[in-house]
Amino acid sequence: MTERAVPAPIGYLALIRAYRDFRFLWLGQIVSNLGDWFNLIASASLITTFTESGLAVGGLFMIRTLAPFLASPIGGVIADRYNRRNVILITNFLRAPVVLAFLWVRDAGDIWLLYGLTALQLFISGIFFPARTALLPDIVPKHGIGTANVITGATFSAMLAIGSALGGFVSGSIGIYPAFVINGLTYLIAAIFLVQIRFHRPSSPNEDLRTLKQVLREYLDGLRYMNHHRYLLVIAPHKAFIGLLLGSTFEVVQVAIAEKVFTIGESGGISLGLMFAFTGVGLALGPLLIRQVIKDRIPQLVWAITLGYLIGSLGLALTAPLLSFGSALIGTFLRGIGNGVVWMFSTQLVLQLVPTHVRGRVVATEFAFSMLVSAAGAAIVGSGLDSPLGISGVAWIMAGLTLLPAILWSLWLIAGGSNKLLRQNAVV
Repeated sequence: MTERAVPAPIGYLALIRAYRDFRFLWLGQIVSNLGDWFNLIASASLITTFTESGLAVGGLFMIRTLAPFLASPIGGVIADRYNRRNVILITNFLRAPVVLAFLWVRDAGDIWLLYGLTALQLFISGIFFPARTALLPDIVPKHGIGTANVITGATFSAMLAIGSALGGFVSGSIGIYPAFVINGLTYLIAAIFLVQIRFHRPSSPNEDLRTLKQVLREYLDGLRYMNHHRYLLVIAPHKAFIGLLLGSTFEVVQVAIAEKVFTIGESGGISLGLMFAFTGVGLALGPLLIRQVIKDRIPQLVWAITLGYLIGSLGLALTAPLLSFGSALIGTFLRGIGNGVVWMFSTQLVLQLVPTHVRGRVVATEFAFSMLVSAAGAAIVGSGLDSPLGISGVAWIMAGLTLLPAILWSLWLIAGGSNKLLRQNAVV
């Protein structure tokens, strides 16, 4: 089986210049992602300042993943039934007053408020994310999907690096609360760009969803599509493995490293920001460099996912001994490369292989599964940090477990999975 001939991938700058809607979506992402990382650093710093508990930090990250899990099925249906441009615009506006309310969190007795506001912010984000991701193939041509996906992923990663570093500096030197103000303003600024997107999805007679039963029925239709196309059931767990081993779960460990081992700035805010920054650089560079070699070719792309897991495992193994802050940063950088490669290329498979009428629900399902697993992982890791295992023990376990999805994915490809993906790509 061979891939059908497609035009050469569009260059990064050419895509940004030629496709107006994508350009404004991208500019809005730059601003909002920047503020998101200010919020995360500030929230984690508040938790450590008020509680000094690994379990409490784990609770924060559990909420940050559980809330979008609950929202994602609703978000997937909304993304497939309503104008995706309007969905991302409205949800972006709604997040601004929520993050500004973090200013009311002033002592340990207000931790419940921080948790509640985090849940609300990330619930709204769980509706925003499927619509934004599903919108990409609607506003760029098929041979531009890979380019748009890499730009979007690299932008997220770059803003992780820049936003975390700046957020760590602001939280660790100027103060924690200005970071929340900056986050709220970024949502409002991003809306200025998003409102200029012209994409309009034609109305549908089935578009009005008035009851939860209707939403559930629409979402189950999406699950039936995935069950009929079994390759999606193999691709979907990648984001869950990332969240559990290389992504948000390990962020709980990073907070502990910054607070208890390599502490720079108030509550380790600066060292935490630097670790997130190195993660962001790895997230951005890994997919960009590998894509220069594979050129969006599916046979090479699917094996790059295996490579991503191996690099991520190496990064965790380098971090685990906690020999020095420098070695931890290098390990964090490698973990970011692995994370970015697996996330980016598994997303590209979904965007290329799933038709528009069900794309939002498929994206939401893999995102929801990722969030559920990450929520459980955050709670487990938070408890592990307070146990005799400690930081180093938890990191070593995660390094070993990261090899498991690499092995399972590789076995599926060898057993014929690669050919199945090629056949699907030829008919979509």
